[in-house]
Amino acid sequence: MHCWKVMAVFLLCSLLLSQTHCTSLCQRQPRLSRHRRMTPFWRGVSLRPIGASCRDNSECITMLCRKNRCFLKTAAE
Repeated sequence: MHCWKVMAVFLLCSLLLSQTHCTSLCQRQPRLSRHRRMTPFWRGVSLRPIGASCRDNSECITMLCRKNRCFLKTAAE
């Protein structure tokens, strides 16, 4: 009877350890970025002024995002 309890505890512990070991091996896949969809009203309200920080051209009121800042002119002008 004692042998069965020890065996059951051993199997339970090995099962739990194998589960935690397997989860650490899984590599996370990078999330795909998705552009925000906004109505024209909210798009106009949320546009950033010149000099504000930005990630892409669609965030700036001038539609020019350079070096993570909203610019008035392009570098070529």
